[in-house]
Amino acid sequence: MFVLDSHCDTPSHIMRLRDLSLDNEFAQVDFPKLKKGKVDGAFFALYIPADLDVDAAREYMGRMLKGVKRTLSENQEIATLTVSRSQALQNQAEGRLSVFLGLENGSPLGDGDQAIDMLRSLYDEGVRYITLCHSRDNQICDSCASQSHKWGGLSPFGKRLVSEMNSIGMLVDVSHLSDSSFYDVLACSDKPVVATHSCCRALAGHPRNMTDEMIRALAQRGGVIQINFYPVFLDSRFAEILAESGIQERGESIESEFIANPSDPARRAAWNAVQDELMALSRPSFKLIADHIDHVASLVGTDHVGLGSDFDGIDVTPEGMEDASCFYKIIEELRARGYSEEDISKIAGGNFFRVMESQA
Repeated sequence: MFVLDSHCDTPSHIMRLRDLSLDNEFAQVDFPKLKKGKVDGAFFALYIPADLDVDAAREYMGRMLKGVKRTLSENQEIATLTVSRSQALQNQAEGRLSVFLGLENGSPLGDGDQAIDMLRSLYDEGVRYITLCHSRDNQICDSCASQSHKWGGLSPFGKRLVSEMNSIGMLVDVSHLSDSSFYDVLACSDKPVVATHSCCRALAGHPRNMTDEMIRALAQRGGVIQINFYPVFLDSRFAEILAESGIQERGESIESEFIANPSDPARRAAWNAVQDELMALSRPSFKLIADHIDHVASLVGTDHVGLGSDFDGIDVTPEGMEDASCFYKIIEELRARGYSEEDISKIAGGNFFRVMESQA
């Protein structure tokens, strides 16, 4: 069995000076935690804030990519940049973690021929999926977070981009897309697509989650939904608790100040204090992750669901799933619910690898 987390935002925290070789107190992901959680590999998402223009987004992406590669170079005995299932299995046999790369938000690509050149360059750098947008509409498609949509789905360039991604073997990630954008991707893509970090709207009514109809459509095309660990996406009641607390809104400026100067001990301490407040809230159990897996399995079977934590991109986690060191609990919970070892192996990573290999 290979345990794969298809989405964590750890590159952002490398930019905030996290040393992944250490077991950091205020961290959801580092190498010791992945090892303790029995995680064999993880996709490190190069998250690009939606408010950056193209030039700023490209510069930020470049710095983030260099940071990841520097970290891996400094920890070659622990983890290695990985681009395929076969390489991942070899790493597992040799006791090394596999770090895959994804790009979260395609805004740095720009558009036109130059964007296609950059797409191919990113593939050569090791990037194996692109989340087409994030919290705003961009040049590619509409976001689920937008109040008024720009394109009504994919843009004309977005349709071209999906085709080009198919041609080079780059996975299309539909997390964060509007419903119309999602269906446009399915209509345009010749290959199965993925939702690298999403949940079920039937269980938690958030627009970031997928409806039953969307999950069925994704599965019919051979794709997979990777369940997100964010409590707001797992349980609508927690969204109300979080909103009523006011902590998130108050913490935004504190986090922004920390990001602007992560070497400042006072700013780091202030942000850590906010994290403590968030984790002190009444949080839903990690077992809701398994509830969402159950729901997908009841709709489309066990071939179309996996795990995409969104660790390091979420400011609060479920009770019992405080960081990556707890990842193994999901496998144990699936066993307790009667899933076969074959099905657990598929959910743990096999399904995502199948879709990866289908891109060739």
